[in-house]
Amino acid sequence: MGKIPRALRLFFSLISFFIGLVLLLAGGLAGTALYYNAPPQEAPLSGGDFAGAKREDGGTVLFEVREGESAYGVGQRLEQAGLIKNRYFWNILCRIKKDFLKTGTYRLTFPASQTEIRSVLVEGKQLLLRVTIPEGVTLKKAAAVIGQSGICTAEDFLAAAADKAIISAYRIPGQTMEGYLYPETYFFPGSFPAERVVKTMADTFFEKLRELAPESAGFTPRELNDIVILASIVEREYRVEDEAPLMAGVFRNRMKINMAMESCATVEYIITEIQGKPHPHVLYFEDIAIQHPYNTYVNPGLPPGPISFPGRTALDAALHPAQTDYLFFRLVDESAGRHYFSKTLDAHIRAGALFVKG
Repeated sequence: MGKIPRALRLFFSLISFFIGLVLLLAGGLAGTALYYNAPPQEAPLSGGDFAGAKREDGGTVLFEVREGESAYGVGQRLEQAGLIKNRYFWNILCRIKKDFLKTGTYRLTFPASQTEIRSVLVEGKQLLLRVTIPEGVTLKKAAAVIGQSGICTAEDFLAAAADKAIISAYRIPGQTMEGYLYPETYFFPGSFPAERVVKTMADTFFEKLRELAPESAGFTPRELNDIVILASIVEREYRVEDEAPLMAGVFRNRMKINMAMESCATVEYIITEIQGKPHPHVLYFEDIAIQHPYNTYVNPGLPPGPISFPGRTALDAALHPAQTDYLFFRLVDESAGRHYFSKTLDAHIRAGALFVKG
């Protein structure tokens, strides 16, 4: 074979050089990418809360993507929290892949690469916080429970529950959503908008109401409000489920003859929720004589608004009260929560005497 021309040899040499240079650069870039994509060697956060991240036991970290926050801002806080090595590499990733990061609170497992973290934030697999609102709580007590859960602040929840636009949307004839937020176990993302929390609880209330009474869709706001007020009182009075309809019937019978309802629960509501005093263990004559619209000892008929969040049993009782002639009930078995129901005051008093003797 003849010799390869010098020009051709030079051409092949240049090609080999450029291929080597490309491979070298590609290797360098790949190595750099692998280095910055890898998690930091040291565990993030020595403790507490920093840069919107909070370390948990077991190597996990809670991280919040804030509403309206840019990908650059998220990367900066991830770097500050020690979850990624370099925010500039994070920015490059976000430019290459245009998917948006979703607002919410996430549980990140450490160590995790930048691509793994970004995948979690893009997919929006948020940490859902569990909160249980007990039956019979008031709006203020529910706000405290929700505030402690980290879903939203108690102040924001109370403000949303008093928002005129929300109240009007649900046709509530009152100043707040008291009584119209269903007591239930809910799962919300952390830092969830308070307005959406209130609306979710209100939607659940009306869903449960329709299950109990499909005809409730035709109630006027005033008719429904009367039922909710009664249910909220029954909720605070009954201890045994099968007695709830009897209590609702007693209150209905009293109102029919313009007799005061005389519910201790309404007096307790004045003392704790309106006057801001500790919960009373005993009501005295001076308590039941308080001059206030919510006091059903001194005012006949229903109080101005609900006094608690009624659950299914109390709502069902208010919708379907027992048809009896009873006008009185008295606790006769404190351990079992049983009451004695009677038609006359004399029988009512005798039941009280029998309980004391027993």
